[in-house]
Amino acid sequence: MSLIALMLGIVVYAVFKVGIAGFYTVRPDERAVKTSFGRAERLPGQSSVDESLSEEERERYDYPAVRVIPPGGPYLKMPWQEIHKVTVATQAVDIVWDPSKMQDTIEAVTKDNLTTGVNGQIRYRADAGNLYPYLFGVESPLEHVMGYFVSVLRERIANFVDPRGAELLAADTDDESSAAVELSEGVSINDLRKNLPLLNEYMERQCANTSGRYGIELDAALITEIDPPPDVDRALSAINSTRNQVAADISTARADAEQQITMSERAVEIARNNAEAEVAPLRELATILADIKGAGGSAALRAYLRNMRVPLFGRAGRVVMKGA
Repeated sequence: MSLIALMLGIVVYAVFKVGIAGFYTVRPDERAVKTSFGRAERLPGQSSVDESLSEEERERYDYPAVRVIPPGGPYLKMPWQEIHKVTVATQAVDIVWDPSKMQDTIEAVTKDNLTTGVNGQIRYRADAGNLYPYLFGVESPLEHVMGYFVSVLRERIANFVDPRGAELLAADTDDESSAAVELSEGVSINDLRKNLPLLNEYMERQCANTSGRYGIELDAALITEIDPPPDVDRALSAINSTRNQVAADISTARADAEQQITMSERAVEIARNNAEAEVAPLRELATILADIKGAGGSAALRAYLRNMRVPLFGRAGRVVMKGA
C-alpha cells in the first residue's frame, strides 16, 4: 500500500512539475533565457563582443551569445531547466542610487577645486542582444553601470572647460578686447550649468559601451542640477553680479565708441561731398574753356569771355573801368 502511495505521489509530482509548472509565458516587455543544470543555452559559433570596446576590453568582456526566448508562449521547460526573465522596457534611475549607502547628491570637484553637488537621472534598458553579462556576468549589473557612470561624470566635471569661452580666447588677438573675453568666462560651476546639454551628450558617448560590459544599454543621461554648497553659491552669485556689471559697462563703452566713430565717419563724408560740390562747377568751367581754346584758339576764348560779360554789364549798377 505504501509503495502504491509512493508511486502515486511521484506521478502527481511529475504531473505538477512538468505538466503544470513546466509551462511559462514571456510578456511583450520581457525576454527570457533558459538554463539547463545552470548552463545557459548558447548560440554556436556566435559571440556578443561589442565592437566599440578596446582590444583589452574585448578579451575581458568576451561573453557568449545565448539563445533569447521572444515574447509569447506558452513554452515548456523541463524540471532541470530554469527560466530567467528580464524586462527590456526603458527604466529610469536617479544617479544618486547606491544600494550600499544613502545619499541625496553626488559630490564632484571642479577644475578650480570647488566641491559641487550633481543630481539627475539616467534612462536605461537591458540589451536583448547581450543578456549573458546582465544575467550571469556580474552580480549587480545596474550597480556596476552606476559606478562607471559616476566615475566618468566626476572625471568630466574635474576637467570641464566652456568650449565657447575657449573659442573666444583662441580667436581673440586684440589686447584691448582681451579683458572682455576673460570676463565672458565664468568659473567652472557656471560653465557646467550653461553647458548641461553638452555634458549629457558627452556622458552618453562615453557610456555607449556599457552594453558590451554589463548588458545594459544607456538610453539617455539627464544631468539636471549642479548645486554647490550654500556659501559657495553665495560667493558665485556675487562674482556673477560683478562680472555682469563689468560686462555691461564694457558693452556700453563699446557702443558709445562705435557711435562716435560712426558720427565722425559721416561728418568726414559730408565735408568731402560739400568740397566736391564746390569744386565740380570750377572743373566743368575749366573743361569748357579748354575745349573752346582748343577749338578756336585765343581769339575764340576772348570772344567767349566778352559774350559772358554782356549779361553781367546788364545787371551791374555801376561799372568802373581801369585804364591800361
